[in-house]
Amino acid sequence: MKALILAGGFATRLRPLSCSRPKTLFPIVNKPLLQWTFERLANNGVDEVILAVNALTQFYIRQQKPSKCGLKVRFSIDPPKTPLGTAGPIKKAESLLGHDEPFLVLNGDIFADIDYQNLLNKHKKTNALATMALCRVEDPSCFGVVELCEDDCIKRFIEKPPKGQEPSNFINAGTYVLSPEVFDFIPENRAVSIEREIFPQIVETGRLVGCHMDGLWIDIGKPKEYIEANKLILDSIAHTITNPQTTAEIRPPVAIDPSVVLGENSIIGPYAIIGQNTKIGKNVTISHSVIFADAEIDDNVTLYEAIVGEGARIGKHADIGHGCIIADQAKVNENISMRTGSTICPAKEISQNI
Repeated sequence: MKALILAGGFATRLRPLSCSRPKTLFPIVNKPLLQWTFERLANNGVDEVILAVNALTQFYIRQQKPSKCGLKVRFSIDPPKTPLGTAGPIKKAESLLGHDEPFLVLNGDIFADIDYQNLLNKHKKTNALATMALCRVEDPSCFGVVELCEDDCIKRFIEKPPKGQEPSNFINAGTYVLSPEVFDFIPENRAVSIEREIFPQIVETGRLVGCHMDGLWIDIGKPKEYIEANKLILDSIAHTITNPQTTAEIRPPVAIDPSVVLGENSIIGPYAIIGQNTKIGKNVTISHSVIFADAEIDDNVTLYEAIVGEGARIGKHADIGHGCIIADQAKVNENISMRTGSTICPAKEISQNI
């Protein structure tokens, strides 16, 4: 079975962190999101993955080299300066996907525990043209919402309806099984929305089917959601460490790479995720935060609900407000105060309060 991962977006809502990495390479509990996706696909009988990306995302993925988990991985590259939307990349990858068997399509920015085999079985059993994984949420107005018939055939699909006018609480979970006939619905060489242009056409055929999923589902499209995804995964693995070479206090759950250096009398956790080769000074407090690899956090710094990018530096006695984002290679000098929700762009140095 083949799977196409849509990963050509620019993750604008995750800036400034996404200025220097694609969303698919954001670490979730110290492992790239793409690697989590590869693992689930490999465990569900998929043997080949096509990554629909732009040229810059391809460069970053080749550079970081996440584990392929035994999968054959190929790339389908968007034309320069021409995003193809959510359906255009499917048409562009037609020759790679082939016309012999149904295939999976996944949004690359979703962390979801989906039984792909169950989705495929439902697709074949119902003779669907497209089978959509469905997730139930409290507020569906920000998503693509479906109205179902009794046989799980999708009667109506509405992309981001006005609040209070949603036909149900079931949303498009961003994962589909598509039959090769779908290629005939997608025009070539332009941006095409599968949600707004293709699914309404398939609804008219009566062959758009929904498949309920019960596992974890979260979109990491915003910083708060990204931190929440890390916390949910951390809860599921309940990870902690012991390190006899430090007097740091560990409050689980935490995920701390073994290469991390922890200073004396620091308090780490709960919900602290710290990447490899990071150095934490003395009397540092970190909770509900994600620290990328190779960061340095000096003495007497407190981080709560913060994200610190790869290679970032935070000086002694810096006062970091709740919800701050410090991007890759940025530097916060000593005794600097950052107000709640402040952000620092990659490689920028802050020498006065913001």
